[in-house]
Amino acid sequence: MSAVSSLVPARFLTLTAHLVIVILVTVIVLIGPQLVVALPVTMGLFAIELAGFFSGVSMFNCTQGLLSLAVHCSASISLSFFVFQRWECWTYWVIFAFCSVLPAFVEILLFIAVFGLKKKPL
Repeated sequence: MSAVSSLVPARFLTLTAHLVIVILVTVIVLIGPQLVVALPVTMGLFAIELAGFFSGVSMFNCTQGLLSLAVHCSASISLSFFVFQRWECWTYWVIFAFCSVLPAFVEILLFIAVFGLKKKPL
């Protein structure tokens, strides 16, 4: 199994783990006024990233795969601590900026490159 093809299931699993933890944050944590906006925006960024992944735009892109794998793994661990250790609400925004906005932004750039500039997905 090549390195690129082994990134695909790992990326999918970490993306799914991050999504599950965000849903748990929505259900378990008493949502403060700061998180009322952050959680739906996070879900929207997940939709963008999953659309790019399932459409094949970034499925076999090594750079996006490694970035997504690293930040979603970090987000899953960080949000687990956020839930179980009752961190402050502002820490969610830090996790959100690095672990949700960054990969979604790169995914949007890949969408523009593939569909706008007609480049190959790899």
